[in-house]
Amino acid sequence: MKLLIWSLCLLFTFQMVSCQKNGIEDIVSETQTASNQLNVAYGADAKQNMDIYLPANRTSATTKVMIMIHGGGWNEGDKADLTTYVDTLKALLPSYAIFNINYRLATQAGANLFPTQENDVKAATEFIYNNRNKFATSDRMVMLGVSAGAHLAMLQAYKYTSPVRVRAVVNFFGPSNIVDMYQNPASVLVPPSAIARLFGGGTPSTAAEAYFQASPINFITPQTAATITLQGGLDPLIRPQQQVSLKAKLDAGNIINQYVFYPTETHGWTGANLTNSFLRIQTFLNTNVQ
Repeated sequence: MKLLIWSLCLLFTFQMVSCQKNGIEDIVSETQTASNQLNVAYGADAKQNMDIYLPANRTSATTKVMIMIHGGGWNEGDKADLTTYVDTLKALLPSYAIFNINYRLATQAGANLFPTQENDVKAATEFIYNNRNKFATSDRMVMLGVSAGAHLAMLQAYKYTSPVRVRAVVNFFGPSNIVDMYQNPASVLVPPSAIARLFGGGTPSTAAEAYFQASPINFITPQTAATITLQGGLDPLIRPQQQVSLKAKLDAGNIINQYVFYPTETHGWTGANLTNSFLRIQTFLNTNVQ
């Protein structure tokens, strides 16, 4: 069974005109001009690429970075799933450069098992940081992820503080505790066997360290990034209790956080609640990422 197939419906549409690039050598150097580049490689694999949206009048002192990470259960999905939200985020957060990334996906044949996805997000983050002078962006980074992508966003932000510390996380219904996800499935759509396949068939008993290392909740410290979490009450894939436990751990560490709960929503939403989500994200980031 496919794991965590994300089906967040589309609300905003836009037209984008951009040239496809193969590397950062082609990126527009004129910082007063907005620049979009698609499929810029950060690694050797075909899936290790990103779309880059640099705002006009950017500087290394003022331009923050948002890294977007798609969902799909670590074995499905593509950065194109989030492309339709880029213009909305540009409008709400004009001081941000946006990097929408792909990563290698786990396969039914057992290739790209976890932590391949974690490692790719780390590599992409370091690529962006190491090239910040070429992009004319600062080291103030925010991770925004959806479902499995939110899990990867939290894992990057909570687990790794060098060479750059992520300042904030936007968590759209991401699992924070993989052991709990295995032991307490939200529904028959996410059986324990599907989780185990990500770890080569290992379970929390037989691969305890792998499950521990894959659970963002285990890496919360007093320095953890500010986190805004958005969760639907009727989500059939991720239990709301995942976010309740996450908030409790963040609160215990005195970490700035906000939990936005939509009681009647499932695994993704549209309409007024999606608009509300973006406005809450805007306020949270403007307040907590300086």
